[in-house]
Amino acid sequence: MLPRIVFLLSFGMQPQTLPTVTVTQDDTVIRQSCRIVIPPGTVIEDANGDGVIQIAASDIVVEFAEGSLLRGSKPGTPPDQYRGYGVRVVGQKNVTLRRARLSGFWCGLWATNAAGLVLESCDGSDNRRQRLGSTPAAEDGGDWLWPHNNDENEWLKNYGAAFYVEDSEGVTVRGCRVRRGQNGLVLDCCNEAKVYDNDLSFNSGWGVALWRSSRNVISRNAIDFCVRGYSHGVYNRGQDSAGILMFEQCCQNVIAENSVTHGGDGFFGFAGREALGETGAHPAEWYKRRGNNDNLLMKNDFSYAPAHGIEMTFSFGNCFIHNRLVGNAICGVWGGYSQDTLVAGNDMAENGEMGYGLERGGVNIEHGRNNRIVQNTLGKNKCGVHLWGGPTGQFAERAWAKANGTDSTQNLIAGNTIEGNDLAFHFRGPGEVTLGYNQVRDGGREIEADKEHTVRRDESITGADFRSPDYPVFGQARPLGARKHLAGRENILMTEWGPWDHESPLVRLVETAGSSHAYELHGMPGEVTARVTGDDVAGRWDGAVSNGRGRYVVAARAGGVHPYVFEVFANGFSQRLTGTLLTAAWDATFFKWTQDVDPREKLEGWRVLARGDSAHSIGLDQLALKYGHRGPSELKLSDALAQARLGGDHFGMIARTKLPLTRGRWEFVTLSDDGVRVTVDGKPVIENWTWHGPTRDTGVLELSEDRTVEILVEHFEIDGYAVLELNVRRAD
Repeated sequence: MLPRIVFLLSFGMQPQTLPTVTVTQDDTVIRQSCRIVIPPGTVIEDANGDGVIQIAASDIVVEFAEGSLLRGSKPGTPPDQYRGYGVRVVGQKNVTLRRARLSGFWCGLWATNAAGLVLESCDGSDNRRQRLGSTPAAEDGGDWLWPHNNDENEWLKNYGAAFYVEDSEGVTVRGCRVRRGQNGLVLDCCNEAKVYDNDLSFNSGWGVALWRSSRNVISRNAIDFCVRGYSHGVYNRGQDSAGILMFEQCCQNVIAENSVTHGGDGFFGFAGREALGETGAHPAEWYKRRGNNDNLLMKNDFSYAPAHGIEMTFSFGNCFIHNRLVGNAICGVWGGYSQDTLVAGNDMAENGEMGYGLERGGVNIEHGRNNRIVQNTLGKNKCGVHLWGGPTGQFAERAWAKANGTDSTQNLIAGNTIEGNDLAFHFRGPGEVTLGYNQVRDGGREIEADKEHTVRRDESITGADFRSPDYPVFGQARPLGARKHLAGRENILMTEWGPWDHESPLVRLVETAGSSHAYELHGMPGEVTARVTGDDVAGRWDGAVSNGRGRYVVAARAGGVHPYVFEVFANGFSQRLTGTLLTAAWDATFFKWTQDVDPREKLEGWRVLARGDSAHSIGLDQLALKYGHRGPSELKLSDALAQARLGGDHFGMIARTKLPLTRGRWEFVTLSDDGVRVTVDGKPVIENWTWHGPTRDTGVLELSEDRTVEILVEHFEIDGYAVLELNVRRAD
């Protein structure tokens, strides 16, 4: 353990006269104001998990000198292996940390019980982030986040952050920057904070995350591209990433004039498990009006999300006013079980292109009460406003449901301009809604309503009595519209470490079609050259390289397994990637199965179906079956298979091939949804014979000699999303 170093410096000095402290060792304790100097190239690991720099006094200013970087991991360390904390503050008040540059840590700054903390012009880029398993071709279910628990610091323990502040009142975060991370700023049990003029963009988790935090103002920040789980035109999951996250009874917050585009959700709010009665034990009356309540979302841009522009569920009295919600894949506003919500004056357009079932379009509210949707502009959405009620299953027994009710009733839609939508109004299940005067024109049908949903019309109600409220706002930045050139979800380009920042050069693998791989190049600085090396492997440009963009294809020239190296060079930039091509002749059989022959319980009976008259066998040169919500008949694999119309649920596949492999260790990798089994020469290598979301499994085969092996792959799909991919590569 390195010796603890304590600096005693005079307090009260002006910034220009602050004494200098050179930091070169772990466990540096700062007790009074100073300027931190760190020599270039210095790496200091947090060996004890208590912070490299420990601020142990109140009412002080700690300022980093120009060019000083506190780095906790050696260059080349994978970001998911970063450890420790850069700066730690515990129990100190009115600490100002200015111009700190913190990277290579699990968490750049962790502050506890630090009332009055000020983070000013700090840079928390390049701290811990997950290596993502999802690819442009298919989602990996292991990438989903779980923000539902944090009373034991689960967000910090599981995910890390650039800045994590807990149990602190009156915090100010201004002028800070975070790139190439997972989470930007976490406020855990913090009230009365001011967060403004920050740029917390291009991260793979949450830009700003609030847990049990109230009466905060978050204004004039750029929080764009905080996203994961998206491949344009292939899947839109979001995986619970968000520009702004708000969980567990956060109330009376003001979120104003922020740019929050291209987030998994733009804004993601959930009342919390305690609020719903899933954790804790409280009297029945405690659950009345329990949730994320009375928050104001004002004049923000929540556009281009893979999921929802705004999601706020099981909550009361929230106001969404004058926001821009354009091009969100599922819907603009999702307000499940919301009550007393005001959705007013918003611009909602072109939402719902990749909706989930009937959840799509402008405003979607399930089991909501006394919600007012007034004076909005809804244009070219898959549906303008969609409300529904009905049975809630076991949720009806939850304490929250008993205290607050779950019926869809007393909702008002008035004064909206609804133009060019596929359907203006959709009302399902038991419920009640009042339609005031709305301008509906140039679209598809005006209304689709179930008989059990009462629709009252009163065109004297126009919503004109709505008045925009006054609200506090801080900051001089004007982030709204600053990234217009990146409009559209097609500009979300994911890598294994997060979203591309549209500034640095990018080479990413986009197609793994067995016998060929395709790479996209973006942001190349100047003339580009590429080369590929490997036995029986060739490379070529697929079209011209233009404006720094190009596409390069690597293909096998013979059957078998072919490792290769792909290198790209461009005006000082270089990148080296490795891959393995698998070329094989697969005999694949597809078939339907019924619930009385569930493969998890009646495997032999399920296998018999593959030999039946309704089964269809075809030849494939790869197992890269990206079904999505489709089935085998919809993948255009053969005319006969297409005509079989096997559907997207309850289908199976059994595929066989023979493959020559050399001696050594070979790694088999599957991406599956649902069950998968891989055997080689009759011995199991991978077995995940369960109902599961997209999951990556790995198995190793060790050969003592060169030989040809027989590979058998079995896959079943129950329902919903489906995928099956197999790759083989050397493990030694």
